[in-house]
Amino acid sequence: MRRDLWLRRIETLDPAVDYAEIYRIMVAYEFPWDMNQSLSFALFRTYAVPSIGGLLYRTGEFTTRPQKRYDDTVLILDAILEHGTNSGPGRTALRRMNRMHGAYDIANDDLRYVLATFVVVPARWMERFGWRPFSEHERVASAHYYRDLGRHMGIRDIPATFEDFATYLDGYERDHFAVDPGGCAVAEATIDLMGTFPPHDRMPAAVVRRFAYALMDDSLLDAFGYPHPSRLARRLCESALRGRASFLRRRPPRLSPKYGRDQSSVRGYPDGYDLTRLGTFPGRPDLP
Repeated sequence: MRRDLWLRRIETLDPAVDYAEIYRIMVAYEFPWDMNQSLSFALFRTYAVPSIGGLLYRTGEFTTRPQKRYDDTVLILDAILEHGTNSGPGRTALRRMNRMHGAYDIANDDLRYVLATFVVVPARWMERFGWRPFSEHERVASAHYYRDLGRHMGIRDIPATFEDFATYLDGYERDHFAVDPGGCAVAEATIDLMGTFPPHDRMPAAVVRRFAYALMDDSLLDAFGYPHPSRLARRLCESALRGRASFLRRRPPRLSPKYGRDQSSVRGYPDGYDLTRLGTFPGRPDLP
């Protein structure tokens, strides 16, 4: 079966109209592991903005229960992706997410920046490490998908195109990345959590940490006070990921979906979960 099965399907769709279907194919069929990794890395970048990293630290969720916070984020976004914003499960997940955000005083600019990371970071990840880069249809669909999600979240002045999202992200990071104790603590807890995910759990913690540093650009490293990796460390990291990409390029297309909940890193609900109980609220951890 041809490796470009899903790309050919995507090219028959209109990214301005069929963006939800295109994005679902990208996440669940075409790039499941890479999308999971790159979206996690997108969220990680946001910790370098003090107003975001500091707030996440003050909630205590990312440092005291990082696995639950990771799982809940994946599962909520999973439901929206799989079922859409107009279905029962999708609406439930969206309400849950909006109620959690509404419990805190979050600036519109910060929400818009987080949205931009989810659009731009996966595309840049695929250019560096993916078995193929995003097509123009996929970039356009990604922007429309998150514009729609952002509207349902009440975010104002959302960038109009992928290029606008990229410009906003780069400018926001240039103006706002800074060392913050809270953001640094959240980053540390996240790297520690990553070290427990298969196959990282079979590696020395120092190796996992150096691998993580090698994925970061200098501005992100500086915002967390991390050392800059050597050129050799970066080459080894990139070679490992590109080797994986080369292997996948020769594999047949995936014919069954793999959502975020199917990744081995999501493991906090072995007996199942209830969308209406995911997430936490200040002072009310089990608010339905």
